Amino acid sequence: MEAILLAYMAPIMFISLVVLLLLGFPVAFSLAANGILFGLIGIEMGLLSPALFQALPQRVFGIMSNESLLAVPFFTFMGLILERSGMAEDLLETVGQLFGPLRGGLAIAVILVGAMLAATTGVVSASVISMGLISLPIMLRYGYDRRLATGVIAASGTLSQIIPPSLVLIVLADQLGRSIGDMYKGAFLPGFALTGLYILYVVAIAIIRPKAAPAIPPEARTFIEPSGGHGIPSLLALMAVSVVVAHFGVGYLLPESPHVDELIVTSILLWGGAAFVLALLNKTLRLGLLSKIAERVTFVMIPPLALIFLVLGTIFIGVATPTEGGAMGAVGALIMAISKRRLNFKLLCQAMDTTTTLTCFVVFILIGSSVFSLTFRGVNGDLWVEHLLTGLPGGEMGFLIVISLLTFFLAFFLDFFELAFIIVPLIGPVADKMGIDLIWLGVLLAVNMQTSFMHPPFGFALFYLRSVAPKDDYKDKITGQPVAKVTTGQIYWGSIPFIIIQIVMVVVVLSYPGIVTHYKADRPEVNIEDIKIDMGGFAGYGDAGYGNTDGYGPTEGADGAAAPDSSTSSDEDYNNMFK
Repeated sequence: MEAILLAYMAPIMFISLVVLLLLGFPVAFSLAANGILFGLIGIEMGLLSPALFQALPQRVFGIMSNESLLAVPFFTFMGLILERSGMAEDLLETVGQLFGPLRGGLAIAVILVGAMLAATTGVVSASVISMGLISLPIMLRYGYDRRLATGVIAASGTLSQIIPPSLVLIVLADQLGRSIGDMYKGAFLPGFALTGLYILYVVAIAIIRPKAAPAIPPEARTFIEPSGGHGIPSLLALMAVSVVVAHFGVGYLLPESPHVDELIVTSILLWGGAAFVLALLNKTLRLGLLSKIAERVTFVMIPPLALIFLVLGTIFIGVATPTEGGAMGAVGALIMAISKRRLNFKLLCQAMDTTTTLTCFVVFILIGSSVFSLTFRGVNGDLWVEHLLTGLPGGEMGFLIVISLLTFFLAFFLDFFELAFIIVPLIGPVADKMGIDLIWLGVLLAVNMQTSFMHPPFGFALFYLRSVAPKDDYKDKITGQPVAKVTTGQIYWGSIPFIIIQIVMVVVVLSYPGIVTHYKADRPEVNIEDIKIDMGGFAGYGDAGYGNTDGYGPTEGADGAAAPDSSTSSDEDYNNMFK
């Protein structure tokens, strides 16, 4: 028995951790207790040295002094302040009125607002609960299919997982030992590509099953012009002028071949800035050139876009680190809440309390993960995992496919923090040795981990939505018509098409790594095999002159002839240095 335990300590340790998690023990304490228990067993059996645990305090202090993790409380606080400042309500009302006349317009509005909230908050629970409270009653009022409505809300809320400034990306970058800024750049395009796939699905449903995604009726459209029109031409004209300004502004401000992420963020800034200035001039001077919907869209959407630039733009162009960007975002969120006159002491206390709770949750899991990995490496668990994974057929692609499948199935039982702190430290070093780009791996895992929020029956996004969806039949306050309740089964079935879309996105990231690796487009390619270190010749130690890199002494040319301006030999020069 002792021999078996010594030989298979690493797999036994990993299996016992999984059992503890499935039994419902807290993740942080399961990790730490498992590491300490097997560490003591290893010491008792002579497999480990008692000095192993002397490294533990340094690991804990290293976690506490990691400045990159400061981005977690900053972005969490920013998201909570924005969620409570009414930004979500304003965005949903405005974008809903903008796209409402189209079939599926409300669902498209929810997805777009979810993407904007993801780019400003980074908190899944805040996005899902906000949109569940605001948009679900409206979608039910106008006859949306319940599975489509709940699926759209849950899926758009999980965009906070992949669109920067995601907390998941911060944790993954820390666990993989890579830059948070690079992780943000790599995840930028996949995040918005996933948003586009969600919208395409809604459009397809609106075409195939029009009754499942109806347009809002004319009497529900509030931004009506005196002429009876909806003011859309005015909005399109404003957007066209702003696009022209952004086009020329980007050409002037950025170099000839800018990064894709820099190009997108700068374009959004200039486009939004131009639209805001034009709308402000129209309102101040009372020119009457813009419609109500044009002014409403501009004044509601531009402040969040400005905050996106404040956070992501400064990170992408290298002005600020992610931690500094998070700090500026927190200040920007406070300013937005003050400008809306919705910041009070109660709101501030709630945001600070929740931020502290979530941050402590992350740090305690990280400490537990550090204890577990210390013992796991001590019993050669890293070598066991490496041998297990490097022996897979298919090489690099086979490794990535197996890891993606493993992450997908573990997501049925574990949430994204558990996956990030347990799986990533095990597979990261193996992927690095195989030459896999760790930013690409991190984004691939982040897209895959989104499914952990959508998996029935344990998906957290489904739980968040269940908590705010109507559990009983009720009478609508606006129309007075009875509305049927939303069942848990409808929420579960509504999530499945979006889980499939997320899997499609995983395949896209696997098949086209350039969608992620563009983050290093301007970095020179360095082939380690071509690197040569030429120390030159050192007279007195070899046969070449001191400090001469051509391999000949200072008194000798390539043909062996004496140099015309030399009067002493190399050895004499060397000896004279110490006189």
